[in-house]
Amino acid sequence: MIELLPLLLFAGAIIILLMGYSVAFSLAGTGLLFAAIGTLTGHFDSVFLEAIPNRIFGVMNNEVLIAVPLFVFMGVMLEKSRVAEELLDTMAALFGTLRGGLGISVTLVGMLLAASTGIVGATVVTMGLLSLPTMLKRGYDPAVATGTICASGTLGQIIPPSIVLVLLGDVISSAYQQAQIDQGIFSPETVTVGDLFLGALIPGLLLVAAYIGYMVFVAITRPAAVPAIPEAELNQITNLWLRALKALLPPVLLIGLVLGSILGGFATPTEAASVGAVGAIGLALMRRALNLQTLNEVMRSTTQVSAMVFIILVGASIFSLVFRGYGGDDLVRDFLNDLPGGVVGAMAIVMLIVFLLGFFLDFIEITFVVVPIVAPILLAMGLDPIWLGVMLALNLQTSFLTPPFGFALFYLRGVAPPHVSTGQIYKGVVPFILIQLAMLALLAWQTGLATWLPARVYG
Repeated sequence: MIELLPLLLFAGAIIILLMGYSVAFSLAGTGLLFAAIGTLTGHFDSVFLEAIPNRIFGVMNNEVLIAVPLFVFMGVMLEKSRVAEELLDTMAALFGTLRGGLGISVTLVGMLLAASTGIVGATVVTMGLLSLPTMLKRGYDPAVATGTICASGTLGQIIPPSIVLVLLGDVISSAYQQAQIDQGIFSPETVTVGDLFLGALIPGLLLVAAYIGYMVFVAITRPAAVPAIPEAELNQITNLWLRALKALLPPVLLIGLVLGSILGGFATPTEAASVGAVGAIGLALMRRALNLQTLNEVMRSTTQVSAMVFIILVGASIFSLVFRGYGGDDLVRDFLNDLPGGVVGAMAIVMLIVFLLGFFLDFIEITFVVVPIVAPILLAMGLDPIWLGVMLALNLQTSFLTPPFGFALFYLRGVAPPHVSTGQIYKGVVPFILIQLAMLALLAWQTGLATWLPARVYG
């Protein structure tokens, strides 16, 4: 029974989270409750709790995590600058004469917004408000339209600069160092957020290409589901290419500044995030979209999101400390090592667990609770940390689309017209979930998709 206490702790936290309680306080509260029970019964050493202040100070002192509020600020500021609206209008005019052209334009805009904001909720809501009415008015099948918007909105999970990759990068870095120390390597190598940004770039672009390929497939097999905009209507738009240049140039320059400074080795991701934040302010000033009210809204949203992330990280640190105090990491290590198939079997089981948890939990909970437990074990088995991080990021991306609690589904449901049913939204995302799983399989088969670019850039 004592050996099962770590599993009971984990199951208890999941149940409390599913009941709808605050994530941070659920994790910290469950951990402290089990620590108190274990201390009273003599099954837990309370000395572990003395490490809590150091854990909290470590979170506060972590320079990598400073990138989180900066990237959030950049994303919210760009949302207020009406970048998405101009991009959608321009892309629709460029591709609208093709069957599926509106869907392709939504995918490309989702890619650009992902690379310039990295915030899934803002992207899905913005594109839902701006493009869904147009797609439905043009005769698009509601399932295809809603699925395209939801899936394109989640590209901010995998295409850098992504908040998910920042958080995962910090967790994977700690796990990689821990795995090496456990192996007796006391001068451990490190993996950075910049490594994950580079590793995720090719898989992210391939995912965009797969989404566009699906739209082309639908256009060929079901042309009535994705009709084209009449060419005569688009001919009324004057100076289309000049308009496209004006719409695309500012966000592309901002993306180039942020990612280029990282890829070129001129700045760390945290420093690049500050460049992005300043660039977003400049873009808002150019569009005359910045005033005191807008700045107040941006600062408030940034503070709310950042506070949520950091308090969850504190709660998860307490939870993982108690879990390790009960020997939970040894239990998980023994389980994974005893699986048939060795490292391949262990990786398959972890990916399956993360995918299934994504049906009920969001990416922050999985990143801070599950990944710190399993990542050191998998890395000690010899897996590449960059490849593992990108695999987890791709897997976590599905958590935004998988019902019943996929957040992208709820974001779109909140802004979709009443005649678009929840069932149609669920049906629409199924092909994109399958595409993401196929991308996971491809990355598992061809690990170089994630490791080649970091090796080329950083040697």
